Amino acid sequence: PESDGELRKRLQIEEFIAQRANQDEAAKIVQKLSLSCFGLVNDNLRRILWPQLAGVDVSMLERAPTLYELQNHPEYNQVVLDVNRSLKRFPPGIPYEQRIALQDQLTVLILRVIKKYPNLRYYQGYHDVAVTFLLVAGEEVAYAIMEQLSTTHFSECMQETMEATQRRLMFIWPIVKFENPQLYQFLQSSTVGTLFALPWYLTWFGHSLNSYKAVVRLYDYFLASPMYTPIFVTSAILLYRSNEILKEECDMASMHCLLSKLPEDLPYEELLETSSKLYNKYSLAVIEKEVEKLINQEREQRLVEEQFLLEHRKKISRSAPTNRSYGASLWISNLLTSKSLIVTTAISLVVGVCAYYYKNQYLAAGIS
Repeated sequence: PESDGELRKRLQIEEFIAQRANQDEAAKIVQKLSLSCFGLVNDNLRRILWPQLAGVDVSMLERAPTLYELQNHPEYNQVVLDVNRSLKRFPPGIPYEQRIALQDQLTVLILRVIKKYPNLRYYQGYHDVAVTFLLVAGEEVAYAIMEQLSTTHFSECMQETMEATQRRLMFIWPIVKFENPQLYQFLQSSTVGTLFALPWYLTWFGHSLNSYKAVVRLYDYFLASPMYTPIFVTSAILLYRSNEILKEECDMASMHCLLSKLPEDLPYEELLETSSKLYNKYSLAVIEKEVEKLINQEREQRLVEEQFLLEHRKKISRSAPTNRSYGASLWISNLLTSKSLIVTTAISLVVGVCAYYYKNQYLAAGIS
């Protein structure tokens, strides 16, 4: 059921649609409606207004090919595998025949985009974005929206490697540092990295949230916002959870497990308002400079630690011929390696365990 606020917002949007404002004025109003509290309220209104937000002309839609026509695409098997695992994204209780038809439409939608743009690489999670637009707007409109977003908002994610995406996720840190230095230092000390936020960024949170209502509300916001807004929403979430985070153990495993699972009761309207304020407060140019500093600091620290390890090994090597306890010394030197090696090993082990755990968790839930 609608709240009083949602009801008022819906009536406001319906009145706007009935007025048929000129194109330039309408675009600004739709953007404002999408950003403000409750977004576009329901899927009937989204079906009308999402194409406008994405810059799609619904009078120029292309005919969808059949699934058979796309079966020879090199990514076909991977896309089908991912789509077949995405059961949780479809409405509960949906008839089997209808779900199979939607899955086929989703497969076609994805393959159409990557066939038309061979420079774009499909990634796991792309289907989580596509299915949201499919469920709201239908196959042809969803394809047009995904085509537009794939060449803009998600173009970085669809490169040959994830290097650009990993760098973009580092934009989280300067924002947190500016707003809450204590939280920033705590997270840096934990060496948690940004792996926890990767599915949020790749799927506009669609993969990580159980609430369909929350997902489409976020999509209202992202469609009406500049490209990198998910970074600011991620920062807003970290800042909101600061007290909870600071009470946790300051180590990578604890932090990753805490941060990778989003609470069910997040106040999304408050978070989106905070995100907008952060975006207006900090320019991307300033954040970029801070990220460059962070990368340089990490590089210098790595070089210092590698040099320390090299010098330590040289000392052990020089003392080997005359020292009877060489075997014990060698054993100790291998055990007491530099901090970076220990941390790297720990990180590798934890990431491996987490990856194994989450992979099995996702497979059990029917998620890729």
